[in-house]
Amino acid sequence: MELRFNRVAIKVGSNVLTNKDGSVDDGRIAHIVDQIAALRNSGVEVVLISSGAVAYGRSEITLPPHLDSVSSRQILSAVGQAKLINRYYEQFKQHGIFCGQVLTMKENFRNRQQYLNQKNCMSAMLQQGVIPIVNENDTTSLTELMFTDNDELSGLIATMMDMDALVILSNIDGIYNGDPNDPESSVIREVLPEKSLSQYIQASKSSFGRGGMRTKCNIARKVAAEGITVIIANGKKENIICDLMQKGSDVMSTVFKPSDRVSSVKKWIAHSEGFSKGEVHVNAGAEEALSGKASSLLFVGIDSIKGEFKKGDIVKIFGPNGNELGVGRVQYGSDKAKSLVGKKGVKPFIHCDYLLPVTNKD
Repeated sequence: MELRFNRVAIKVGSNVLTNKDGSVDDGRIAHIVDQIAALRNSGVEVVLISSGAVAYGRSEITLPPHLDSVSSRQILSAVGQAKLINRYYEQFKQHGIFCGQVLTMKENFRNRQQYLNQKNCMSAMLQQGVIPIVNENDTTSLTELMFTDNDELSGLIATMMDMDALVILSNIDGIYNGDPNDPESSVIREVLPEKSLSQYIQASKSSFGRGGMRTKCNIARKVAAEGITVIIANGKKENIICDLMQKGSDVMSTVFKPSDRVSSVKKWIAHSEGFSKGEVHVNAGAEEALSGKASSLLFVGIDSIKGEFKKGDIVKIFGPNGNELGVGRVQYGSDKAKSLVGKKGVKPFIHCDYLLPVTNKD
């Protein structure tokens, strides 16, 4: 088997693992495991990000209609996750491969040390030939702490683990240039870093998941900007994973071409934008300096600092007109930083190695 990648993250959505009525498709799980086992036996390191816990929970237990939605989701995911991971365990065992469960929360990506702890654990699993199976810990994640969906989680995992590629399996062939149900529409086969897709993206969400094609596109764009190839393909198709690895762009899918790779720290910063603890507002001179390459943010260019944060936290950077310029990891806590606003001759507020300019979004 000729492979294009050595390290691959594969995200399997709820719509891939369920039938039209929402019941779990055990045969599809077995087929996905067969394909991942083939990659694994060919020397490819694979991390699997799998939805399906809630769907499995629904297949096992019936809850009273008066139960609130948060409690229902927690119970369904707790029951379903046990069955989901057991199903994967038994299927991989038939191939002589071990898998391990990794449950995570958005909060675990906010702190750099927790982020590295997760990375080290999963790296050790891969070194020992164990396939990590990652899912959100829905039993403890409340609405405001949840990932948008597992597409967002898969992007975080792919960048954290320095994967060569992220494969997002949905129930359609890729990003269409119109309504996927319109016979005149066709799949956009390749997306270059500078290409906008905003005119094509459907806002509708998937039937059994929390996300939709807009989320997939936004995540794919961000991950590709960090030097990782992203492929959106139809997980319902037979042998789709192996075909993608063997035949590449010849297989029906949308491929987001990667930009130049960035450092692992900047990857973390890029995905930590939503976890920012504060804001820094800069003057026109600083805005111009930050528009160049490898510029640190100095206190002399800062007009004001808002919020409470500690050294090492993430903050957003805004220009004099309120436009977002980027995000960065600070070298001072908020109290000390606020006392240094406008001063010269002190260590930068954000060093250039830990500052990431904002990228264009679809």
